[in-house]
Amino acid sequence: MMRRKEKEITDRTKIEAILKRGKMCRVAFFDEEFPYMVPLSFGFDGKAIWFHGFNGGKKMECLRKNPKVCFEVEEDVEIVENPDPCEWSVKYRSVVGFGTASVIEDPTEKRAGLNIIVKQFAGHEIPFPDQAMAAVAVVRIDISSMTGRRNGYTE
Repeated sequence: MMRRKEKEITDRTKIEAILKRGKMCRVAFFDEEFPYMVPLSFGFDGKAIWFHGFNGGKKMECLRKNPKVCFEVEEDVEIVENPDPCEWSVKYRSVVGFGTASVIEDPTEKRAGLNIIVKQFAGHEIPFPDQAMAAVAVVRIDISSMTGRRNGYTE
């Protein structure tokens, strides 16, 4: 529950618009002692967050132990200066959400996920060589909940 209701974005369309415009997503994974968070390029298809990466490494190790994740995307970040240093602020729009991540094995779904990521990041689809498809891990986060927040913006 958000404490500062005046900062909350409740319109699902506006929350999804932030996700569709975003270029970087931070994903937090469960690790043994501390959370493990990684900034990633991503894609949003209107239902799920998609990302890709090396099929090994720490994030994949964490994911295979526990698929529950938290994600965050922000945009329009701007420092607002003030002569009083206690009054400095930051303007932004952001989305924080929770979901369950799945490593996609089906080649057709994997390629579709990569197309979602690349289209969001590059603005258009780029074909993937078959040898690259075999080496990359593609992950889909099925969103269970998300909230939007803004500061310094009325919309």
